Amino acid sequence: MHLEHQIADFLNGDLFAVVGASADRHKYGNKVLRTYQQHSYNVVPVNPNARMVEGLSAVAGISDLPQIPHAISIITPPSVTEGVVNEAIGLGIKHIWMQPGAESVKAIEMCKSAGINLLHSGPCILVVLGYRESSQA
Repeated sequence: MHLEHQIADFLNGDLFAVVGASADRHKYGNKVLRTYQQHSYNVVPVNPNARMVEGLSAVAGISDLPQIPHAISIITPPSVTEGVVNEAIGLGIKHIWMQPGAESVKAIEMCKSAGINLLHSGPCILVVLGYRESSQA
């Protein structure tokens, strides 16, 4: 599948989760979440150490989401990514975007074996959707 089609399939959903969402506005986990918000996507932050991120209630893990998301963006260290991917496969999530720095060979192979629409080692969602820095708190 061509990259453009993979991205379109990834973004063609009703619920997204950002695994590694951060309350720190300087971190990419926060910027990715804000990018979804800036484009009016229904998104849930996932962070075991945060209750709220950018005005949204956070959940500790993807298994804690009120419903299975169409897609997840992962912004975690590679060793954490592998556990997230394993959990996502178990939940039946079919679209995963590993943001630059979150990838691991094992996580990529797990996704490929499970037939997941996987975006990795390429463009960041901040670039694809056009992230805008905002001074709003």
